Amino acid sequence: MEIRHLTYFLETARLKSFTKAAESLYLSQPAISKAIRQLEEELGATLFDRIGKRIELTDAGRVVVEQAQAITQSFSNLSAQLGDLAELKRGHIRIGLPPMVGSSFFPKVIGAFHDRYPDVTLQVFEDGAKTVESDVAEGLLDIGVVVLPLSFDVFDSFQFAEERLNLIVPAAHALAGAPSAKLSELAQENFVFFREDFTLHDRIISECLQAGFRPKIVYESSQWDLISEMVAAGLGVALLPETICRQASGKAVCIVPLQEPAIWWRLGVIWRKDRYQSYAAREWISFTRSWLGGTPVEERED
Repeated sequence: MEIRHLTYFLETARLKSFTKAAESLYLSQPAISKAIRQLEEELGATLFDRIGKRIELTDAGRVVVEQAQAITQSFSNLSAQLGDLAELKRGHIRIGLPPMVGSSFFPKVIGAFHDRYPDVTLQVFEDGAKTVESDVAEGLLDIGVVVLPLSFDVFDSFQFAEERLNLIVPAAHALAGAPSAKLSELAQENFVFFREDFTLHDRIISECLQAGFRPKIVYESSQWDLISEMVAAGLGVALLPETICRQASGKAVCIVPLQEPAIWWRLGVIWRKDRYQSYAAREWISFTRSWLGGTPVEERED
């Protein structure tokens, strides 16, 4: 039995198509079919039920999927660890960054890391924090940046930023220039929000409900600068972290500290506890923690 045959089998099972699996793996369909036929002969079991042009896993096929995933993951871990033993300071890291976090905190970090490790490539995926957390959990990303808190059972992490959310309003708004604002004062306002895949979306709604109202959301975006422009145009108000508010100043908006309640924005770097991290990924975690002054979340005090 060859590892590559298990890989071909898993891709075929995932896509439910010999043709699509062949395209995904850049192989010919006959090569995929032959490999799976050899696997079936070696195991003495039929793995796919072929129904016309469709295929479905048999009971035996479902058992093999579960075991094949464990075998291929173990082989991948073995290869990575052997590479570490050779001290090959090269590799590829998949990192998930929410858009406003990436632009505010990471350009200089990424540049400095590249200067030190020019043979390590970084692939950055921009998405909301909830999507990033899910993708790290599923192994689609090696490392992610999210809004804390999260599950300590699944992830290791360190926190590197803690800020309050501030209110931004159009320059002509009644609260413009006010020393502070209460969330309850915004019950009749239109809101410009981040999209649902951003943790702040649900967090702000929850805080508003506790303040006695459901926010009226008139616009959602994944881009903080577009949100500030919508506020400047008079479409509504928004709640943004202090770092973002500083960048939004001077755009026909006013920043008003939100005092009651104080809503905190805590950022952390996360990775899976039970997944082997390559040399490159471990170096990124160590480098980023040092650069940003991160502290393990479990050791922080509120």
